[in-house]
Amino acid sequence: MTVDLYIHKVSLASDLSKLRRGERSLSSQIDALEDRFEAIEPSIRAYLPELDQFNRLRRDARELEARCHDAAARPPLYGALLGVKDIFHVDGFPTRAGTKVPSALFAGDEADIVTRLKQAGALIVGKTVTTEFAYFEPGPTRNPHNIEHSPGGSSSGSAAAIAAGLAHVAIGTQTVGSVIRPAAYCGVVGFKPSFARVDTAGLVDFSPSADHVGFFSADVADMTAIAAAVVDNWRPAPVHTSRPVLAVPIGPYLKQSSALDAFEAQLNALEEAGYPIKRIPIFDDIAAIDACHQDMIAADLAQQHGEWFSQYERLYRPRTAALIRQGQSVALQRLHSARQHQLELRARIRRVMDDEGIDMWICPAAPDVAPRGIDATGSPAMNMPWTHAGLPAVSLPAGHGAQRLPLGLQLVGRFGEDEALLDFARAIEQVYPR
Repeated sequence: MTVDLYIHKVSLASDLSKLRRGERSLSSQIDALEDRFEAIEPSIRAYLPELDQFNRLRRDARELEARCHDAAARPPLYGALLGVKDIFHVDGFPTRAGTKVPSALFAGDEADIVTRLKQAGALIVGKTVTTEFAYFEPGPTRNPHNIEHSPGGSSSGSAAAIAAGLAHVAIGTQTVGSVIRPAAYCGVVGFKPSFARVDTAGLVDFSPSADHVGFFSADVADMTAIAAAVVDNWRPAPVHTSRPVLAVPIGPYLKQSSALDAFEAQLNALEEAGYPIKRIPIFDDIAAIDACHQDMIAADLAQQHGEWFSQYERLYRPRTAALIRQGQSVALQRLHSARQHQLELRARIRRVMDDEGIDMWICPAAPDVAPRGIDATGSPAMNMPWTHAGLPAVSLPAGHGAQRLPLGLQLVGRFGEDEALLDFARAIEQVYPR
């Protein structure tokens, strides 16, 4: 059952402008959010329950107002409503990581990205639901476009919060496909920066070899404002005098999608808008890349959880426990080889882009629309090689598939050129009106 009541776009740029001009107060913004929470959050369950949540949020808002009394000197994200995936440590909040394993084991200092967002003026609405330790065991969150379908994983709560209008910005992580896929399923913008572009300090690690901090927002303009405010050394995008050259990665990788007819329609819209598109064979060895990445993240997870798992194995959910056991069998040399393979794949993709004159890759953000049911989170197959290589990626809402569920379009840029990727994405977003 699709219920439009659950879908609501909140514009960061518009709301922050009203706050700066004095046309809206923080208290009225929080009042509106509380009304929306009461109306839909019991059905969507994007956030973890918090006693006295809105009194706490109002106290935080008063403290922010006191620190930023001068409107002209207010930080760039003053008053932005923020959802935080519950594997990031936040001062004053427990970190549960979607598990029954005792949270005291993985307590720690506030995550660097959370501190940056707070310093930029964001107000924390609450902790968003995650799968267990950011792997495949889902939480209770529902997809706002159809509550009978998955919101994706592992950043399920963060994506759903944006789709439902329960935050301006939400943070998540991606180790395989946990930003791009839920963004696609929930019809919002997801951005995974280049590997290590955003510090992961203060995160309950899944795989230090592959963990990326990512963001969710309603549109690319908002995403660019977020990135500019909190990402180290963010630079204005270079001026482009022509449309970027796009490349479709044809071959076994692309054939993993079951919605290629819809993807071709997305490509046709781009060609009609004047975008040059090439079809380039790549990832003929996708099965080997997948196996390499899987072994690497499994080995990392086993290392991170070694002592905890030996004591609390019974508390881990089945899929998480199975991955840890897989990781325990991965030889140290295999882990080192997998990490070297990441660099080699990144270099290989760059060579192809240079040789073919490609500015950006374009492909489905997920194999299809969100699957029915919330017992599984969907396949990250379309995200895996790009994550393994550490390349920046964006998911854009780009039409609808079966049952009017959202379809996402994935754009992938050159390593370290995140600014150019978002600049290209902002123009391409206009091809797919919502």
